This record gives sequence, structure tokens and C-alpha cells, in this order.
Amino acid sequence: MLQINGLTYRIGGRTLLDHATVSVAKGRKVGLVGRNGAGKTTLFRLITGEISPDDGEVSVLGRARVGTVAQEAPGGPGSLLDTVLAADAELAALTAEAGTAADPHRIAEIHTRLADIDAHTAPARAAAILAGLGFGEAAQRRPCAEYSGGWRMRVALAGALFARPDLLLLDEPTNHLDLEATMWLEGYLASWPGTLVVISHERTLLNQVADGIVHLHGRKLTAYRGGYDAFEKTRRERLAREAGLRARQLEEQRRIQAFVDRFRAKATKARQAQSRLKMLARMEPIASVMEERTAAFEFPSPDPAPPPLVTMDGVAVGYGGKAVLRDLDLRIDMEDRIALLGANGNGKSTLVKLLAGRLDCLDGRMRRPRKLKAGYFAQHQADELDLKATPLVLAARALPDATETKVRAHLGRFGFGADKAETTAADLSGGEKARLLFCLMSIETPHILLLDEPTNHLDVDAREALAHALNAYEGAVVLVSHDPHLVEIVADELWLVEDGGCRRFDGDLGDYRRHLIERTRTAKRARNGDAPAVTRKDERRARARAREATADLRKQAKEAEKRLERLGRRRAEIESVLADPSTYEGSTADMLELGKKLAKIDNEIAAAESAWLEAEEALGR
Repeated sequence: MLQINGLTYRIGGRTLLDHATVSVAKGRKVGLVGRNGAGKTTLFRLITGEISPDDGEVSVLGRARVGTVAQEAPGGPGSLLDTVLAADAELAALTAEAGTAADPHRIAEIHTRLADIDAHTAPARAAAILAGLGFGEAAQRRPCAEYSGGWRMRVALAGALFARPDLLLLDEPTNHLDLEATMWLEGYLASWPGTLVVISHERTLLNQVADGIVHLHGRKLTAYRGGYDAFEKTRRERLAREAGLRARQLEEQRRIQAFVDRFRAKATKARQAQSRLKMLARMEPIASVMEERTAAFEFPSPDPAPPPLVTMDGVAVGYGGKAVLRDLDLRIDMEDRIALLGANGNGKSTLVKLLAGRLDCLDGRMRRPRKLKAGYFAQHQADELDLKATPLVLAARALPDATETKVRAHLGRFGFGADKAETTAADLSGGEKARLLFCLMSIETPHILLLDEPTNHLDVDAREALAHALNAYEGAVVLVSHDPHLVEIVADELWLVEDGGCRRFDGDLGDYRRHLIERTRTAKRARNGDAPAVTRKDERRARARAREATADLRKQAKEAEKRLERLGRRRAEIESVLADPSTYEGSTADMLELGKKLAKIDNEIAAAESAWLEAEEALGR
């Protein structure tokens, strides 16, 4: 379907692709991955013919149609449904011609072709795609012009999917989606009948959808079989092999050079020395396997704070005196890792702003310790940065009493070395600006991190580094993200924001996927009159009864899990002391006391594990 041969492309004196070659067979679904700035979007522009290569060629099979998401968000007075229907140019042209054609033969051809492309199902297909991307029936009838840019980009994506091209190119398709729409898109693309190449930093999407990965690295394209996890494993093994080969080659080069240096001046050994020199010159160097440095994240440990960090009793919050969320009865503790679920527009960002102190309560009461410090990240904050200032200047402004050494040390926690620390914000990439925001928000060592879509400009490796940093952080985390992988490995509690409220969701993301599917089926049955609709109020009551029945067990399991985490940290601290040779220079009594503490902790860990297992078994998990 797609063949790339010896492709070379340069821009501004920089070579992005250097004799790169790869092929994508018909019907394959391929993920295109690589560091930010490597040239992935440029490669798409070369495939579509928007720009021309300096050398090599790109060819697409026969008369295959290539589809992409329009760069300009659709607008105008047309409804969302009509806009999506118009995205299939052939369908739109045939439909228009069918109303004006007079020649009987041409009319027959038009209707035959319309039948071939399933024109009679087009409105239903377009509506289903829009629904999957978060647009209900009423929303689909509204004009595009009434929606913001992010929502209109969803319409552009819907149009690209509806047109069903032979080769579909998607560049970060989840950037404007919420978690619910991302989950739907994963399922839709997994069953996509054509050939797909998708640029994405979302590990879950690449694992669910792709049957192959093309890695753009070092200006070359390398193909791998399987999803992202398989690619990562294969590449890691290959790098390890290359590292071993390179080490052996360097050792061989050193041995040959030592022989030459030793015997070059001796007449009896001169011939052998010359021969070895030629051998040395012929040895093809094995490329260094040194990987590009992964972005760093390291959130400082907060000071202890009295529990709970936040409690809400009957709280309402919104804008201009109008509540978006009401009757909030919530509690957040230092050990909590919470992900907020719910479609865009339900109030997730509003709740985060309330916790960050950016909004006040309209009703009810919210309590928190007087000295509580919150770190707030929202993607729009990148637009508020002083673009003329450097990270060093911005961090110094936030730390007016700190020495330059301390300021640079904090910047270093987030990957800003000497060069990047003195680069103006305007010259930083999107990912670097995101890291700068993380750096600035954590300067006051917050007790709670509030993260609203933190990964939009981060590549896969940077997202993984962020996840590790969040898991090592000792305060609370409240996360809004469309990246299922980040939610799964960071959050241990899910809160669902919908119907003007917020409640704990019992289950994991797999359960939430099933919840969304069942909710869609129930709504469809209700519309078709197949069964009496179960109201949302009934669903909430049933869930409340189920939660009440298992509340004590869930509380026991959570408390045991938190106790295990605390005991594990204490055990690691004692083991670190015991591993220090200087410990054994002290008194024997101190060493014995450490041994007793370690034995006591081991007993407590065993008891906590037993309590956790009993609770989990009783819950049937």
C-alpha cells in the first residue's frame, strides 16, 4: 500500500530523513513513533505530497485514496452531521449529481455506485462516529460555528474516519479527546478495514490498534512487528546486543592498536604491523547505542500535613453564580492517587480549579489545613509564560530568596541543564514548556499535585518518566488525562464526574469501559423502544446500594494497602542504614536495635498483607 524508498529531506540545513526506507502492506495498522521533533509530521506531509523530498520517493498503491484530518477546524453554519457527510467527497458529489442528472444511463451509474459505497447507511454511520467522539443527537444538529476549536477538531477527525480512505494517516488523533472518546477511538481503529498509519504517544492506543511499529530514529525508519510493548522489548534487546558488540569491537581495536604501537618500529614486525593497521581501517564501526536523554521529572517531597488534606461538605462550584457541580461530599488524604473520569464539559477541570483555589465555593463548606500547598498544572498555562524569560529567570522569580545554585538544582530535577536553563521560553519545544510548568508548580514543595491533561506535548518516554516521578512523589495526586496508560499506572482511585456531581467509581478502567458500553446499549434500547429505560437516578441508587454493601471491605483493603506502602518505605530506610558500612563502626546496641525494628516491620508487613488479601478475596477481586 505504501512504499518509501531512500527518502531524504532537509529543512533549514538540518537533515530529518537520510535515505530512509520502509513499506506498509495493504490492511496493516502501523504506529509511527519517535522523539518530538524527529520528523514524524514532516513524513506525513511527504506522503500526502504537500512537500517534496530532496531525494528518494514515496509511492502509494494504484489509485488508493489517502485520508488525513484537516489541519483547519471546520466551521460555518452547517450542522455537525452535514459537515461529516460532506467529508466523503465522492458521496457528496454523487448525491448532488443524482438530483440534477438527466441521462438515464448516468442516473443508473450514479445509483449503482451509491449502493456500492453504502450511501443509504451514510447518515447512521456519520452519527455513530460523532456519538463515539462525544456528540449527542442534539449536538449533531447544531452548527459547527457554535463550537470551540478543540470540539471542531473532533468533527474534523470524524470526517476523516467517515470518508473511509484506503490509507488513513492520523497525527496525534487523541490530542483533543477526553478519556471516554479516546477509549471509543481505540476500539474503532482496531476494527478499521483499511490501512492505517498513526502518529501517537499513547502507549495504550498503540498496543490496542497497531500490528506494527515504525520507529523514526537517527534519520532512519525501522519497522517492528507487534504493538508498542513488543517494539520496546525488541528494541531494548537489540540495543543490548549492539552495546555488547560495540564493547567487543572497541576492545579488539585497542588490542590491535597496542600491537601496532609496540612493533611498528621493529623491522621484523613491520609487515605484521602494517597488516594490522589495514585491518583496523577496514573495521566498520558499530554505531553507538547511546540513546537520547529522556526528560527528567523529580517532584520534591512535601512536609507532613495533618489529615485530611481536603474535605468537602455539600459543596457547589461553578461560574457567574451558576453551579456546574453541586452536593460534593469528598475527602482527599496525603496518600491518595485519584483520576477524574467523565466526558469533557462535565466539570472535571472545574473541580480541579476548586481544589487549586482558582474558584470559590458557591455553597457548602470546604476545609483544608492553613498551610496546605497545592501544585496546579493546566495546559493553557503554557500560554501565560513570559516567553522572553529563560527557565532560570522564571524559577528565580518564584524563588526570590534562593541562591542561583539552589535555583539551578531545582531546574535540574526537571531536565533543565546549563544550556536549556538559559534558553528563552519562546525557543522551548511544547514538551519542554510542559516540563517548565511542572518545575514552576513544584517550587513550593506542594502537598497535592493537581494535573489537568499534563501529557499533551510529552512523548512516550517523557510520559513514562512522568508516571515514575508521580509514583515516587509522597503527596496526593489528582489527575485528569485522556491517556489510559498514565491513569492505570498512577491512579489507585477513580472518581466519576457526571450529572452535576462527583462520586467514587468502584472498579478499574476495564470496568469503566464496560460501564460506558452498557450505558450506550441501554440508551439505544430506550430510543428503539426495545425495553423500558433505566433512569440515571435508578442506576445511581443501585450503585449506591452496591457501594454501601461493600464499603467496610473496601475501606479495609485500602487501609491495608496504604499501611503496606508506609511499612515498605520504613523498611527501605532501615535497609539503607544497614547497607552503609559506617553503621558498623557504631555501638553494637544500635545495630541490634535496628535489627529488632526490621524484624518488627517484617511482622507488620505480613499482617498487613494478610488483611489486604482477606479483604480482596471477600470483594471477589
